[in-house]
Order: sequence, then structure tokens, then C-alpha cells
Amino acid sequence: MKNNELAKRYVKDIKSADVWSVFKIIADFVKGFDELEDLGPAVTIFGSARTDKNEFYYKEAQKLSSMLAKKGFSIMTGGGPGIMEAANRGAKKYKTVESVGLNIDLPKEQIANPYTTKDLSFDYFFSRKVMLVKYSIAYVIFPGGYGTLDELFEALTLAQTRKITGIKIFVVGVDFYKPLLKFLKTKLLKNGMIDKDDFYLIELSDDLECIVNEIEDSLLKQVTVLKDAGLSQTKYYKVLADFSKKKDK
Repeated sequence: MKNNELAKRYVKDIKSADVWSVFKIIADFVKGFDELEDLGPAVTIFGSARTDKNEFYYKEAQKLSSMLAKKGFSIMTGGGPGIMEAANRGAKKYKTVESVGLNIDLPKEQIANPYTTKDLSFDYFFSRKVMLVKYSIAYVIFPGGYGTLDELFEALTLAQTRKITGIKIFVVGVDFYKPLLKFLKTKLLKNGMIDKDDFYLIELSDDLECIVNEIEDSLLKQVTVLKDAGLSQTKYYKVLADFSKKKDK
């Protein structure tokens, strides 16, 4: 019954010209901006909702998020099970950071995991996706399906078009993603559909410690980017700058 109701709601929201849909979209954005503006340095971790807790990449996602949280980085996910649960789980034990879950109603799979300290629910994929990338200083993509690939290519498109600057895009799962990178290199790059710089926006690595170190190193650059863009008076800039100063001491 719930699946049918959700499907009907999606059709109505997308296909109708109902002005109330506009207000719901605005409400999604306002909620996200209000709740996440003072989040501070956060890393968004993407990955499959279907990964079991006994699987290798679940354990690696949990380990990575713990390493980042220990360094003072909050963790943000889509709020569901699988890799998202693992990432929130790894961060929750550190009381000085937030373990954020940005959930959405789906006919299946998207059940909120119990390891969040801040949980928001969105009506629309696009507004949720904006929040997942807007308030992060790095993205880490673990193995996943269509949703994970969508998030990976969204991040790459934003970086390619310079809508985001200085933000690292890490892909964990060398064996899993190697065929995808081969496709990008032999088809897109070879045929001139992307540039060499576009291809190297992806940092493919299973070295979790290296990923943590690179994320730390990128923080100062991002603070500088915000300052150069005239955003030094925003709450988000001030939180990041303060965190960066503490790291330098």
C-alpha cells in the first residue's frame, strides 16, 4: 500500500503544475539551510543501501568515518542502511562531531538507520542532493548502484564545471571501480568528451589513511576559496576557518 501511495505522490508532484509543489521544494531547501549552516567541516560518504554489515566495504566505510570523526570531521550520508549506516555508525561514537542522515521516502530500501545524531527528511531527491554536496569539504564514494553512480557523476559534473572548487572526490573500491575508470579513459577521454584534467578529478584509492590526510590538507584551500569569493562573513566560512586555525595549533 505504501509503495503505491509513494508512486502516486511522485507522479503528482512531478507531472502536475501544482503551486503547492513549489512551496514543498522551498521548504526542503529552507530546512536544509537552517539545520546544516553551522555544521562545520563535514565529509559526505556515498554507497549502496544494500551492503550487509558483514561485508568488507561496510566495515571499511565504518572505519573511514571513525578515522575522520576522530579528526573532528562530521559525517553526512543519505541516512539509509548499508554503506550509509556504516558511515553514520563509525561517526556516532565521537560526541564532538555530528553524524548526519539526510533521508528520503522511497518505496523500498530507504529505512532510516539508527546511528545519526542529526536526521532530516526530504521530499525531493534534488534538494537532498544539494545538501549532501553543499556542506561537505570532500566526497567519498564506496561501491553502490544507480543512486551511488548518480551521486558520483553529479559531484564530477560540479567539479568539472567549477561549480565546486577544491573539493576532493575519492572513490573507494579499486577492484570494483576499475572497469568504470577504464571506460571513462578509453571511451570518454579518448574520444575527447572529457579532458585529462576531468579524468583525474577522481582519486581512486583503498588507502583510508591517505584519504583522511588528503581531506585534512584540502581544508585550508577551501577556506581560501570561500574568502576569495567574498563569503568571509558567512557562518559557514567562520566555522571552517575556526576549525582550520585549531588544526594548525
